[in-house]
Amino acid sequence: MLMFRSRLTTGVALAAVTGLTLTACAGGTDAAETGAEGGGDVTITYTNFISNGGNEENLATIVEAFEEENPGITVDVTTMPYADYSTALKTDLAGGTASDVFDIEFADYEGYQQNGVLAPLEGADTSAYQESLAEAYATDGTQYALPSSFSNVVLYYNADLFDAAGLDYPDADWTWADEKAAAEKLTDADAGVFGDYQPISFHEFYKTVDQAGGSFLTEDGSAAAFNSPEGLEAARWLVEKSGTVMPTAEQGAGTPDFDTTLFTDGKLAMWHTGIWMFGALADASFAWDIAVEPGDERQASAMFSNGVAVSAGSENVEAAQRWAEFLTSSEVMVDTRLESGWELPPVADEDRLAPYLEQGDPENRQAVFDSLESVALAPSIGEKQAEMQDIVTEELTEAAAGRQSVEEALASAEERVNALLG
Repeated sequence: MLMFRSRLTTGVALAAVTGLTLTACAGGTDAAETGAEGGGDVTITYTNFISNGGNEENLATIVEAFEEENPGITVDVTTMPYADYSTALKTDLAGGTASDVFDIEFADYEGYQQNGVLAPLEGADTSAYQESLAEAYATDGTQYALPSSFSNVVLYYNADLFDAAGLDYPDADWTWADEKAAAEKLTDADAGVFGDYQPISFHEFYKTVDQAGGSFLTEDGSAAAFNSPEGLEAARWLVEKSGTVMPTAEQGAGTPDFDTTLFTDGKLAMWHTGIWMFGALADASFAWDIAVEPGDERQASAMFSNGVAVSAGSENVEAAQRWAEFLTSSEVMVDTRLESGWELPPVADEDRLAPYLEQGDPENRQAVFDSLESVALAPSIGEKQAEMQDIVTEELTEAAAGRQSVEEALASAEERVNALLG
């Protein structure tokens, strides 16, 4: 079975919240007809980060369609910046003020489920979803959340730069050696052109450990396993790019959107990032495409998954679950996501996903699905997940800056991660 990992979770302070309330006229349908608890119409609250930054109208389309099909249920939506969301949700859950329905990420699912804050979704029909995605949000046979989307990381490349250098384009047979050789030939320091960009972070590291043939954690998850020959190769693969074929932190690497700007300006030949960036390249002035990420001992692609859960404290569980199911499996959701390029819907029906391959750039959209053939599973340790991620990123960043060796970085990260697991 494939399993999918979540987008990066960071422990940041709560900042301003952008509220967006979406309402539609609720017909006077009796609560018995709507499935709402109690008498009369019902309003359910939904807090999300998935629509922030350009997909608010797409979410509004799905809300409107739901309310038309479910007169008597109104969805009150709050949309928050991604960076603020995790802290805000944890605060609301601790205070008993969480919305009826809220977004979660796969990396956080285990911790939430263990804390008892997720309502079991009794009778939820999971046959509409890709089986592995649905299973990611179930524990001991009980569904506690539903997948709302998935996306993955691929290798973007600037075809014009490859043409100018007389190099073959990346393909599914490429290895790290192929990528490195091309990156070195494509880097032109005088012109400010870099051959490669791959973030030095936990998410890239656990994936590259897998690509090198190793494991991030021991099989039982009780200890770190990345301080190994394979882990050292993975760390070197990431760290040694900095200052050679990739910008250093001082040159801008690691600052928000620096990699996006570098690629869209035509100054970056290859870029490891997610398929959610397709829209940002719609007006690119150069030819570009994607390929499955190269591996070393094996290929292993990074996957992200978001889900939605119903609060265990909700007074409107039935109506909330109805909204969660509509948001994650309805036809209008599938159509809206595919037409807008707003990550991929989690549905199992390949025919419903077929239009995605015909949407134009990138030409090789098939690489998105080819990447599913070998997936790197994200290590998940529950409540201390964010700490683990921050530790690994911090240690590797120190190595990239030359303040410690790769060997020292992994030894320190191993000790600190094992302390979390102990």
